[in-house]
Parts: sequence; C-alpha cells; structure tokens
Amino acid sequence: MKRYPLIGCCGIDCCLCPRYHTDGPSACPGCGAPDFKEKHPSCGYLTCCVTKHGFETCAECPDYPCARFDKERGGRDSFVTHRKVFANLDAIRGKGLSPFLKTQKIRSDVLITLLKDFDDGRSKSYFCLAAALLPIGDLEALADTLPAIPPHYEAKEKNKLVRSLIDLLAGQRGIELVLKK
Repeated sequence: MKRYPLIGCCGIDCCLCPRYHTDGPSACPGCGAPDFKEKHPSCGYLTCCVTKHGFETCAECPDYPCARFDKERGGRDSFVTHRKVFANLDAIRGKGLSPFLKTQKIRSDVLITLLKDFDDGRSKSYFCLAAALLPIGDLEALADTLPAIPPHYEAKEKNKLVRSLIDLLAGQRGIELVLKK
C-alpha cells in the first residue's frame, strides 16, 4: 500500500512507537503495511493520503495541514509519536522524504539498541519517547556512550544508568519524557 510504512501518512514515526515494537496480536505493522487495515480499519489519513491521492505522506498534499489535523493542534500526545506529527511532516515538506528517512533510521537504530540491550522489561514506552523526542545529535551522542556501559552489569543496573543518561539529556533540553493523557 505504501512504500515506507515506518512513517505514517499523518507524520507519526511508526518505527518509534511501542505498538510497532510489541510482540503479539496488538503489534502494529506500520502505516499501510500488510495487516494495517485490520489494526486500524478506519484510518482517514491513509484513505485520503494514499488511496485517494497516491501520496506517501500528507506533506505532499497541497492542502496540508487540512482540517483533519485540527485534533493534533491541541498538543494531544496520548500516543508517543503524536507530538512530532507537524515537525515530521514539515521536515518532509521542507527537505524531502529521503533526508527525513535517514534521520528516522538513526532514531530507529538507537531505539532498537536501547530495547535489545538496556530494557528491563518496563522501559519500552520510555525508550520510544526518548528516540522520538530527543534531538538527533543527542541520540547520536547517547549511542556513542552505550558501548562504554559494562556488559557484565545486570539488566536493572544497565537500565538505570541508561535512563539517567537519557534523563540528563532530556532535562538539558527541557523535554518531558512522560505521556500526558
């Protein structure tokens, strides 16, 4: 359906979402990927963007941001990646999809490392928030420090150390790594 299911039509970073990294039946395959319609049968963004207009993202649409985005303007963030919808689409619109996808891959790679090597079983949403919200330079700096964490540390120790590094970076930028319901 879409060439790049890891970025939603609406600007959601699908590859940075906890539902994308979930094992089991509630896992989301990404925007427009196989089985997406079973998970999200009434996604108006996908219908309008891809089915009706043949776009990859709403950033390509001359009407962006249309009234469909009104609900996003209120700062809704019950789902991790909603906070970046406008920033992502504006970046795609300004610089193109290819540069955006390169940056998104860096974010995704850092997230995958955090989940694989530092998750204590309770930090997936936190790591997804960090990967989505921290500036790319901070994520790259974090990635450079991760190999220095002693591999013999227990999972809880490694997790606590990584979370303190992320909290420090987020605090320096005034970024809250919590969901606001």
